Amino acid sequence: MKKLRKICDDNGIMLIADEVQCGNCRTGKYFTSEYWKEAGAAPDIIATAKSMGAGVPISAISAREEVMDAAPAGTIGGTYCGNPLACAAAIKTMEIMKEEDYCAKSLHIGSFVRKAFEKMKEKYDIIGDVRGIGGMLGVEFVKDKESKEPNPEFVSKLIQTALQKGLLLENAGSFGNVIRFLAPLCMTEEQMEAGLKIFEESILANL
Repeated sequence: MKKLRKICDDNGIMLIADEVQCGNCRTGKYFTSEYWKEAGAAPDIIATAKSMGAGVPISAISAREEVMDAAPAGTIGGTYCGNPLACAAAIKTMEIMKEEDYCAKSLHIGSFVRKAFEKMKEKYDIIGDVRGIGGMLGVEFVKDKESKEPNPEFVSKLIQTALQKGLLLENAGSFGNVIRFLAPLCMTEEQMEAGLKIFEESILANL
């Protein structure tokens, strides 16, 4: 990130952090780009949406004062700008996230689930990698650990099996061979254990 920050600085380019999915406490900090800042690569602009409204559609752009003031008045707008319902929902959501320390909850969820995923990785050669930060994780499925060849076919079957057992999964990645974990940050350990049990049962059912 420092190299990217330097390229932007050397060429007069704004560094924009896309926090639409990974923001709002998802990775253990309110914004994932706070990790960038700690590494000396703070963004100039942050774009966020999705969970900031807890289900109510809203998005926002944040930036330093001189960046936001650079655009003449009236040049940035939209039909739904400043929607009072959406703004009220976002403010209340942010208050709850702060009061109930959702960043800490994200780190706890991530630690709890990652340990389970790592144990599965040790047991099953079909799992090639477990990665992510905080409560935003990915489990990569491969044909074997030697070649690390992507295995999207297995993931497709895994999703269908888990669905039949009552667990919704979503694949991701360039090859569609990653199951991504983005659980609600209000999830309990009992709910996590129930989901992980179905997840492992579904893996076994397709081996």
